[in-house]
Amino acid sequence: MLDEGYDVLLRDGGIAHVRPLRPGDRQALHDLVDRSSERSAYLRFFTGGRATAHAYMDHLTSPGYRGHALAGTLRDRLVAVAEYIPSGDGSADLGILIDDAAHGLGLGTLLLEHVAIDAADHGVRTLVADVLAENTPMINVLRDLGLDTTHEYSGGSLRMVVDARVTPRLRAEIEARDHEAERASLARVLEPRSVAVIGASRDPSAVGHIALRNLLDGGFPGPVYPVNPKADEVAGLAAYPSVLDVPGPVDLAVVAVPAQHVLRVTRDCAEAGVSGLIVLSAGFAEAGQPGAEVEILRVCRTAGIRLIGPNCLGVVNNHARLNASFLPVTPTAGRVGLVSQSGAVAAALLERLDVSMFVSVGNKADVSGNDLLEYWEDDANTDVIALYLESFGNPRKFARIAGRVGRKKPILLVKSGRTGAGDRAVRSHTAAAATPDVAVDALVRASGVIRLDSVHELIDTARLLSTQPLPAGRRVAIVGNSGGPQAMAADACEAAGLTVPELPAGLVEAAGHAAVGNPVDLTAGARAAELGAAIEALAAAPQVDAVLVVYTPPFGSGLEETRKAIAAAAAGSAKPVLACVVGHDGVIDGRVPSYAFPEQAVKALARAAGYAEWRARPASEPAEPPAADVETAKAIVAERLHADPDGGWLAPEQATRLLACYGLDVAEAVPVSGADAAAEAATRVGLPAVLKVTGPVHKSDVGGVRLGLKTAGDVRDAYRDMAARIGAEMTGAIVQRMLPAGVEIIIGGVTYPVFGPLVMVGMGGVTADLLADRAFRVPPVDAAAAREMIGELRCAPLLHGYRGSPPADVEALAGQVARVSRLLEDLPQVAELDLNPVIVTPQGATAVDVRVRVAPAQAPPSPLLRRLRTPSRA
Repeated sequence: MLDEGYDVLLRDGGIAHVRPLRPGDRQALHDLVDRSSERSAYLRFFTGGRATAHAYMDHLTSPGYRGHALAGTLRDRLVAVAEYIPSGDGSADLGILIDDAAHGLGLGTLLLEHVAIDAADHGVRTLVADVLAENTPMINVLRDLGLDTTHEYSGGSLRMVVDARVTPRLRAEIEARDHEAERASLARVLEPRSVAVIGASRDPSAVGHIALRNLLDGGFPGPVYPVNPKADEVAGLAAYPSVLDVPGPVDLAVVAVPAQHVLRVTRDCAEAGVSGLIVLSAGFAEAGQPGAEVEILRVCRTAGIRLIGPNCLGVVNNHARLNASFLPVTPTAGRVGLVSQSGAVAAALLERLDVSMFVSVGNKADVSGNDLLEYWEDDANTDVIALYLESFGNPRKFARIAGRVGRKKPILLVKSGRTGAGDRAVRSHTAAAATPDVAVDALVRASGVIRLDSVHELIDTARLLSTQPLPAGRRVAIVGNSGGPQAMAADACEAAGLTVPELPAGLVEAAGHAAVGNPVDLTAGARAAELGAAIEALAAAPQVDAVLVVYTPPFGSGLEETRKAIAAAAAGSAKPVLACVVGHDGVIDGRVPSYAFPEQAVKALARAAGYAEWRARPASEPAEPPAADVETAKAIVAERLHADPDGGWLAPEQATRLLACYGLDVAEAVPVSGADAAAEAATRVGLPAVLKVTGPVHKSDVGGVRLGLKTAGDVRDAYRDMAARIGAEMTGAIVQRMLPAGVEIIIGGVTYPVFGPLVMVGMGGVTADLLADRAFRVPPVDAAAAREMIGELRCAPLLHGYRGSPPADVEALAGQVARVSRLLEDLPQVAELDLNPVIVTPQGATAVDVRVRVAPAQAPPSPLLRRLRTPSRA
């Protein structure tokens, strides 16, 4: 449990604060009892009523209390306490008391989730609750928690025994409850019943005036209240000095005042009971003033307010006729939900893309892309989700949510900042390859997100996915009136992994003769009706998964007639139909995406096909992780960090012991510090031998590896030669037995403070950096996922018996990758890890060189803990 506590969302969208109970909470606990009914006290404490309850509150805050207790607060008032008291035999007693006024908000369920997770982390196997048989709500809460529960009757009560081990059902229940709370909280901002514009200026060019005008011109159906202490009327509406003076309730406040006044305005909104806040004002974290932003968020959280911004353009919900923004244009209604962290990018997108909803998140102090994914998952007006992001607040949570939402709706992402200029201090092969941008790619790949390189590609892909069905395969029929652009389209298809199959003769009739082949060239004189008939015939053909129309105006019937024919032919198709109308971007009749050049259309279609394939694959839970001696592994890491709190590279023998805790197959390595010791070690491990330098160097770069040393004398001479050439950087060496030849693979891992761990497998040995043949995944990576990674490598044929060589043990290699994945998940202090090379032979996969760097790191909070980002992380 985090001492400072954390904020959580409730079932109705409100916000509570959860923290460990403190001795100073004694009076607040007594107040809680006083506010509870006799009935509530009886159901919790059975006999004695409030008197028993008061006595127990004294015990909860006494020095002798041996349990673990969580407090829940609403608007800084303690309204709930949940606890478990270990019994010493792997079980613990469980209890909870909630303010009568806080019943029905889901706070009790949430506290019990967190208590159960904490108990399991502290070695508790079962939680025991004695519940009166008439206490149906508590019985239902425990049964519905998501953990395995049994019970037995004893008199008028039930003894309920809860297995504290995490189950797939618990994960699913927590996910569902989190989703419900997220949607309810954002509905307050995105579907308000009333809006106040604070800072509604009379100056038509001012941000506050534009926001007010957009609300009115957009036809917002509820009350709109201008707030301006210096005006009686703005834009024809009565103005009010403060939000506290507004005559009706305010769901949403749009703030457009100078930055120095935003905190005061936020406090007024909290007092007025406002549910959502959009801060258009700039001058916060983006201007080097993060403290004010954190304080604004703190006020919002305490008051249960969701915050969008600051430093944002605002929000548009076309379905709700809400334009709470200062956009210069009115976005056209469509089927795309758009999030942008950049106002300039958003403005450009909205001129070209029709949207169901638009949210400018600005500095993302509170509401982020993760929250909006949750909201749009069930939004009937949104078919496609498009994100332009400059940073991730919680990338692992993004991957979890996107992986679920992507099964229903495609998610498009443009993430700026692809370079790794800030990561030049890394030393291992893996860390050099696994840049933050590679981490983003691995995250989105696993979750089915379509990552795009540019805003233009996002527009192209969103237009296709929001207007057309997904393709069932990669077979494309190309039809049009100009051979050159059609040939370009066919070439682009092949390059993008799409196929252009031969079509049956007579499938399409053109100008009185059969147009054969694919692309189908109807020639320049083809009329609009002829093109429409060809589209319908191709879309109906079982050999075709998608139809690409390539039309060069003004030939045939001309641009407008041909566009109408394309739209009419596509209207009845169950397969995607898209067009390249050369020189013209847009959407034809709101139904058919149109691209100026063939390559644009083909790339968009290839992305849709890849997404359809991912979505068709059944989602699967990772297999049980490999067995490991986690406690010993943690002790090895702690020993190294105790010796050097800043961390560093493990000594070879430490690294080998650490890997052994996870069952990794590592060749025996004997550390030596002199030529004679090296010769003796070679005799012990077996000849021929290998000698490798140790120290802060890449061994191969300095000639620090000698292979195939046949005698002890050869080993002695090699050591002396290395020491003379390398000098003081050589701190010693290791001696290993020479293994049989095999395929050299690298397995690695790196942990980023924001992204968490990343696993890599690739072509190893001295060519690891040169060939850059690698695959990455975000843990957990089981053996099946590891096999998929290995299969992506260009060198994969070498493992399967290339040109007569015997097949290597790919299963053993996959097992090594899975074990590294678990190590990285268990030990966030492992900053870099290289097994290079791993020699893969028909008999197994053995690492012959290992490097592990550790650094101080906090274990991330459990992904099962439902919680909002803390202000310091906003």
